[in-house]
Amino acid sequence: MQGADELCAWMALSRAPLLDVPTLGAAFELLGGISGFIAASDLARQGAGIPEAAREYLRAAGGPTAAEVAWLKGSRHHVVPFTDARYPVSLRELARRPIVLYVEGRDDVLNDPQLSIVGSRNPTPSGRDTAFEFAESLAACGLSITSGLAQGIDTAAHKGALAAQGITIAVLGSGVDVVYPRSNQALSEEIRSQGALLSEFPLGTAPRRENFPQRNRIIAALSLGTLVVEAARRSGSLITARLAGDHNRELFAVPGSIRNPLSRGCHELIRQGAKLTESVADILSELNFSAFFADPSRVSGGLNLAPAIEAGMDKEHKILLDALGFDPADLDMLVVRTGFKAEAVSSMMLILELEGHVQAAPGGRYSRVVRSRR
Repeated sequence: MQGADELCAWMALSRAPLLDVPTLGAAFELLGGISGFIAASDLARQGAGIPEAAREYLRAAGGPTAAEVAWLKGSRHHVVPFTDARYPVSLRELARRPIVLYVEGRDDVLNDPQLSIVGSRNPTPSGRDTAFEFAESLAACGLSITSGLAQGIDTAAHKGALAAQGITIAVLGSGVDVVYPRSNQALSEEIRSQGALLSEFPLGTAPRRENFPQRNRIIAALSLGTLVVEAARRSGSLITARLAGDHNRELFAVPGSIRNPLSRGCHELIRQGAKLTESVADILSELNFSAFFADPSRVSGGLNLAPAIEAGMDKEHKILLDALGFDPADLDMLVVRTGFKAEAVSSMMLILELEGHVQAAPGGRYSRVVRSRR
């Protein structure tokens, strides 16, 4: 277990400019690790290859801040440097791997097998449900679910894993002590207790735009694969997907309606070689995830993209539901498709919505509810 002096030194190193793991690793070889580095003179550090800008910062740093000292006292607060056995093996292959990871929550889950789930910050209700259900099923099989705590698909994925009493890891584009967005404060508390919040950024770092591509590379590298659920052609989710490919990770994409702009990013990924994903089994078969095959009863075969129809539903309601199909439609369109009177369509749609078969969509339209096969 590292002492407080060493932990504070690591935090200072994480803030120092122009430092990277190869430079520090070489310096540690000459100086005798972190303890030797702390004791070394500025001249010795210079001789070990530490850049001037970094040495100047370390000379002026003047020890940890009051906020850092207070944070270190937290029982579930961890500083995990690149020399630590807890440091994720999957990150060690990165050319620009973090010097330090700041972790709140469980530090014993960082090397667990993970799948990242990413997508739009403004998904459709169906997309949000799909992300939740995939995360719930995969977490129940033993995979940790990794995402970025953003609104939309990220939030749904974290919540799905938590619903299965599984592990979820949130990688932040801010300091681990700065929850963003603020609307996910309560969710972050649940993640701390059941998984981990993780960041490479020093404490107190604000969620700046330029931080999120860096955050995305960590999400992609931590995971065995990345699942994209609803993404426009230009989105941060596709950055994560590209990085997953660069790291030779598996890439999965859920297809959607050709009329949904948020399906276009997923369709583009599929054209480029991502696996078209309709069920949890599609993911587990590619990952060859041993926990799943050792106990296939833990998953029902994945998500069923066709909604269950109640046996007692009358003929007219079934006709109307079939006419709705899987793309959003408004009442006028359903009147044309079914030949029913407008008043009858309106009444039946209300009943179908109350029974959970359809849900209201933007623009006065309705969409069919996607159910999991459990």
